[in-house]
Amino acid sequence: MAERTVKIASASGLHARPAGIFAQAAAEQPATVTIEKPGGSAVQASSMLMLMTLGAGKGDEVTLRAEGEGAEESVNALADLLEKDLDAEE
Repeated sequence: MAERTVKIASASGLHARPAGIFAQAAAEQPATVTIEKPGGSAVQASSMLMLMTLGAGKGDEVTLRAEGEGAEESVNALADLLEKDLDAEE
């Protein structure tokens, strides 16, 4: 299992556009990835609706976990995405 904790950089957190971009990227990963806020429940990173239920805002820490083939690469790719302001991405 691979795990990494990162801070969300997007101005609107994991809502609307950033959640859609992140969910699509998670769905394209070879490993199954979950995301959670400290003290919260883990949700599937590939589900835009579940991401929005996290209530994760700018600067919040979240933990990504992945299992399966390519787990480390999947976690790193998605963590790198969260560390960008996805609201500003074209």
